[in-house]
Amino acid sequence: MNKRWQVPVMLGMLLLGCKDPQSTGTDKYFKDFPDGAAPREVGQKVTERFLAVPYQNFGRPGEPNNLTYSEVCAWYGALTFSGQIKDTVLTRRLEQRFKPLLSEKADLVPYPDHVDYTVFGTVPLELYMQTGKQKYLEMGKGFADKQWGPPEGPRVTPESHIYYDKGLTWQTRMWIDDMYMITAIQSQAYRATGDLKYMERAAREMTVYLDTLQKPNGLFYHAPDVPFYWGRGNGWMAAGMAELLRSLPEENPDYPRIMKGYKTMMASLLKYQAEDGMWRQLVDDPGSWPETSCTGMFTFAMITGVKQGWLDKEIYGPAARKGWIALTGYINPDGDVREVCQGTNKKNNRQYYLDRKRIVGDMHGQAPVLWCTTALLR
Repeated sequence: MNKRWQVPVMLGMLLLGCKDPQSTGTDKYFKDFPDGAAPREVGQKVTERFLAVPYQNFGRPGEPNNLTYSEVCAWYGALTFSGQIKDTVLTRRLEQRFKPLLSEKADLVPYPDHVDYTVFGTVPLELYMQTGKQKYLEMGKGFADKQWGPPEGPRVTPESHIYYDKGLTWQTRMWIDDMYMITAIQSQAYRATGDLKYMERAAREMTVYLDTLQKPNGLFYHAPDVPFYWGRGNGWMAAGMAELLRSLPEENPDYPRIMKGYKTMMASLLKYQAEDGMWRQLVDDPGSWPETSCTGMFTFAMITGVKQGWLDKEIYGPAARKGWIALTGYINPDGDVREVCQGTNKKNNRQYYLDRKRIVGDMHGQAPVLWCTTALLR
């Protein structure tokens, strides 16, 4: 990290209330991993794979029309990993991948009129925090602010205005995926600026989603009219709550509600973890297949909770460790994660979920592995 940015960033970490993981006594569960499961080794391998492949297009040939949210989430994970291990060379290489988006590839930068596009801002904000370059702050902050600006563009619906008038983002959809996409960009804007408005926005949004969508068992249907607990959909929610709570000040009035929702979900997930450490395509369905993207997201949420002291380390520490070791067993020699569910729309049909394609190297699976490496090393 550029030395002139070390002091402000360190001060920012203190202001954000980030706890020292050493103080929680959790290291016994997050060290001495078997061969192939060391977080630094895995993080390096999966990051190198990320750098080696072209911009992704959901498995279709050619470049995407816009950078996909799944690539953005993997990029964010790679950057947090490089920052955590203080590998400035690796960070520069990740920055080099970004630079064409400021010039000849600028048309790939998504317009922030949808949660899947607005999450792009997490990457320039992370680059700003690691390099101190103002252009990245301005770019990322613009995405975060646009999310709470007035409804604008062809994606605006009558509901957009209703949500906006309630103080929520007009991009609200009541899809559980949103609670990673929205909280990630707003949390990053807070970490980069220290402005509490970003956390207040995200926290209020999260409470509305929890009150509307969370079931008594702590899990979430894929949609109100689709009574299935789809793995990755629940994974986005779990990871989103962990990302938000990691920086949300405890005095925020929405903090208790979000923590309750998070802990209720974690307790439920504990019951559905398979003996081998994996979670499944349909979380509560033992007849469905072990799926890696949800396993990575749930593992990330549990690692974070144990490290931060929110979860009982003697109960959740072993579960998080088991999940991580199981997940690393699905990474092939090239650094690609296997058994990743393809992009999935909702459908009120159990067999539809069981029959989804299982992809190798999809960014939906690469991303949470990288989040986990960072969380384990924090």
